[in-house]
Amino acid sequence: MNRYILNNLLGKELITAEDAEKITRFEATRPFSLHWELKTLLYLGVLLINAGLGYLIYENIDTIGHAVLIALIGAVSAGCFWYVIRRRQPFSRGEVQSPTPYFDYILLLGCLTFLLMEGYLQYQYGIFGTRYGLATFIPMALFFFVAYRFDHRGVLSLGITALASWLGVTVTPRDLLSQNDFNSQTIVQTGVFLGVLLTAVPFLSERWGFKKHFSLTYLNFGVHMLMVACLAGMMTLEQPAFYFPLLCGAVVFFTWYAISRASFYFLTVAVLYGYIGVTWMIFLNVSGADFVFYLFYFVLSCAGIIVFLTNHKRIFKN
Repeated sequence: MNRYILNNLLGKELITAEDAEKITRFEATRPFSLHWELKTLLYLGVLLINAGLGYLIYENIDTIGHAVLIALIGAVSAGCFWYVIRRRQPFSRGEVQSPTPYFDYILLLGCLTFLLMEGYLQYQYGIFGTRYGLATFIPMALFFFVAYRFDHRGVLSLGITALASWLGVTVTPRDLLSQNDFNSQTIVQTGVFLGVLLTAVPFLSERWGFKKHFSLTYLNFGVHMLMVACLAGMMTLEQPAFYFPLLCGAVVFFTWYAISRASFYFLTVAVLYGYIGVTWMIFLNVSGADFVFYLFYFVLSCAGIIVFLTNHKRIFKN
């Protein structure tokens, strides 16, 4: 407990000096939880194993052979899926606790190694040819199924990323892929569509009572996808008349969501993206301004945002 609070309680004679001493001794000797530190290390271990397999491929591609390396990666992935299938819990529309402490990490490793194996097969043997949409659709479908069946937010994130890749590859003309020119109206519109879709899914899930705890994952991807697509439409496509009002609508919506759910994260994200859009519109329509104008603008506007965010509870009574 904070020393200031203890002194305040002592000053009001709500506790005795002996009680304060017991509280201080308890706070100094109580066990320290390593839960999140261990989870972070385990996830880091999964990523390092996956990176190590990639390095093994790079260093020994000429000596071991492609077939052996693919078989090794496939065996790791199959072993991981075999483990989670044997240890799986019954399916539930709500949240399901992991049956073992290592279940989530082994499942994530299985998905990552599957993705590595598929990429290796495509790169070396071209099993999908130029059907890049199929190459992204297969892991997308697998990851969404696995995420919902085994209740894993990390795999759900992989599925959403694969969905974005699949939509991007599907709607993008092949010449844009070959030229790496993605300043395309189609891609920006697809980003807006995907952002709206990912934002709508959590509300449908909560309405139907189906995996409601996935909402934050969907919204986290949705807010960034939608905001970035709007900013891209304003800046790269130079269509602020359409995309700036859309950005303002998104900012208002996520501000409302942040207030209603008491989420400081979404409030901060909405304010920052809104600030970027408003700043760009001001600079677009202000010509001939000198350095002093820009200096004062950034100093005052950044100070205003800091004051707003630090006092948001008082402003919104939440």
